[in-house]
Amino acid sequence: MNKKDLSERDICTKLITPALLTAGWTQGQIREEVRLSAGRVIVRGKIAYRISKATAKGGPKRADFVIYARGNIPIAVIEVKRAVYAIGAGM
Repeated sequence: MNKKDLSERDICTKLITPALLTAGWTQGQIREEVRLSAGRVIVRGKIAYRISKATAKGGPKRADFVIYARGNIPIAVIEVKRAVYAIGAGM
């Protein structure tokens, strides 16, 4: 299996999830595709709107994985990228 041929979702399913479970995290402590923000609010005079397009600057943000402690306390965010990108591409 060549890692450069895998999609981001494949990497999550085949590599990251098993590694988290092997490290001792439980399925109840791991959430995938978590919405972090609804997007930036733009105010122009008396009109306000939220940027809803995910690819736009200031748009809604999501994380590939969020790890929780004690059920509802988020302690880590994991951003997954395909192997063709540099390590810092998800920052």
